[in-house]
Amino acid sequence: MKTVRSLLHGEIIRAVSFVLVGFLALFLFFDLVDELQNLSRLASQGYQLHHALLYVALKTPSHIYELLPISVLIGCIFVMARLAQSSEFTILRTGGLAPLKALSTLLQLGLVFVAMTFLMGDYAAPWADRQGVLIKARFQGNLTVGQTGAWLKERQGQRHFAVNVRSFDGIRQMQNIRIHEFNEAGQLLAITRAPQAEVGDGVWLLQQAEEKSIQTPDASQTLQYRSVQHLSMPWPTGISADMVAAAVLSPDRMRTWELFNYMRHLSTNNQNAQRYEIEFWRKVFYPLSCLVMLVMALPFAYLHFRSGQIAGYVFGGVLAGISFSLLNNLFSFAGNLQNWQPWLTAAAPALIYSAISLLGFWWMVLRR
Repeated sequence: MKTVRSLLHGEIIRAVSFVLVGFLALFLFFDLVDELQNLSRLASQGYQLHHALLYVALKTPSHIYELLPISVLIGCIFVMARLAQSSEFTILRTGGLAPLKALSTLLQLGLVFVAMTFLMGDYAAPWADRQGVLIKARFQGNLTVGQTGAWLKERQGQRHFAVNVRSFDGIRQMQNIRIHEFNEAGQLLAITRAPQAEVGDGVWLLQQAEEKSIQTPDASQTLQYRSVQHLSMPWPTGISADMVAAAVLSPDRMRTWELFNYMRHLSTNNQNAQRYEIEFWRKVFYPLSCLVMLVMALPFAYLHFRSGQIAGYVFGGVLAGISFSLLNNLFSFAGNLQNWQPWLTAAAPALIYSAISLLGFWWMVLRR
């Protein structure tokens, strides 16, 4: 059985690697074409060809994360169909390879693909994306959101804060910050403005900050206005750089733990976290789709044919992979609009395709 496992695993890994490299080269080529347009537009700011090539290269982990499940499906279908065409899989079955044993053998390899997808999506891709953002920010400015910037809320004891960040470089530096402080009754207590700030661990360092506050120093309830200038002002907060980036950027490139923390932050401050909850559960279930793809590919090994081309079956695998990706995105948007249960919205495409795969496996393998 060890020899059979080595044969199947080796063939599948080589086929998946070949498909992944092919898709990756195509996607990186399109990225490079897009960057050539930015190259001409940002040439006056010092953006050169080697910067564009480095930025494109840093998008490789993100593409691997997106393409790996589809590559697993196409590569495994190719291997299973080729083994069936050459009657090698029939020989393996005659030698004692039972259907459930073949399924467990594929799922063992699938766990490796699951781990690889998780590491790419949770560690390599976020780090590479941030480095690419840092490169771009040096030449085209910081990240911004419309005319008003990004708004965040935080609660510290009896005080509430509404924080506005106009632009962010994606790493640590922010510009044009406003911090509005309110009491439990919703009355405005202070407004702090700073042209620049740096995000630290549990604290923001506001540069050249102006703090305007309203105070009641005695029991007479007389309001006093005070304005204070700070060359450097630390502001303790639980809003991290990842939370600011999530408010400015799309959350699909955040780590799973960062998404979880941001979800809790939004829920604590009575903000709608539906979009981020769906994205969190998508990050949880997406690596498991590699297992679904392997189950979908196994029935192709039980097709009885000796002549003909495998291209048709591979094309079917491409269509199945594309349909899975479309369904995944469709459920994400529909769940956000219809306020569906986040974990069910994220898991529904995998559950649907798992049911189809197991039904095909039962019909092709066990019943026939």
